Amino acid sequence: MKKAMILAAGRGERMRPLTDTMPKPLLEVGGKPLIVWHIEKLVNAGFKEIIINIAHLGYKIPEALGDGSKWGVKLHFSDEQNEGALESAGGIVKALPLLGNEPFLVVNGDVWCDYEFDKDFKLEDGILAHLILVPNPPHNEKGDFCLKEGMVSEVGNKRFTFSGIGYYSPNLFRWLEYGRRALGEVLRDTMKHDAVSGELYNGSWRDIGTPERLEEINKICNKKSTI
Repeated sequence: MKKAMILAAGRGERMRPLTDTMPKPLLEVGGKPLIVWHIEKLVNAGFKEIIINIAHLGYKIPEALGDGSKWGVKLHFSDEQNEGALESAGGIVKALPLLGNEPFLVVNGDVWCDYEFDKDFKLEDGILAHLILVPNPPHNEKGDFCLKEGMVSEVGNKRFTFSGIGYYSPNLFRWLEYGRRALGEVLRDTMKHDAVSGELYNGSWRDIGTPERLEEINKICNKKSTI
């Protein structure tokens, strides 16, 4: 697995007014943009190419990051500025020519975590997606999906939150028409065919979706830097 994608096209409505002038992935955590945390972790994990989709104030992201040579990686930008954000699945569909024919990793640009990305991860036969789930945070107490014997579904008593991190086969998206489409609906349809595996990650993970959560993670990072 050589390629990864960072989803960075969202408007970030809940993060306003900060996102009125800055795309959410460029907001800083611990003194550096959220998206740079991902880039550094992906590079350290051995990924050679990173695709980043852009929409809201998208031009600012390549201006800030350049071509990736600073980190020794090749950055590609999938531009959705004319269409407006295509949502997660729609953004992946548009980026498929850049992602190629092998499985790839996708991570939301607005999460912060210490999960170790795995370039050597292999999807099992018949599996189109492998999701990283986490314990439910206060803002998503009901969770998203169930996990039983390594398979993800909507059926079960215990639900967990989708972290925004997943490993995907391009075949999951090839049949989808170009256009705006949420990833959740694609995954739910695929779960009906027992083609989505998953695992529970119990390490540090945060959805940086509001100014309050951004302030909270910065306090944590600042405290760690003084220890």
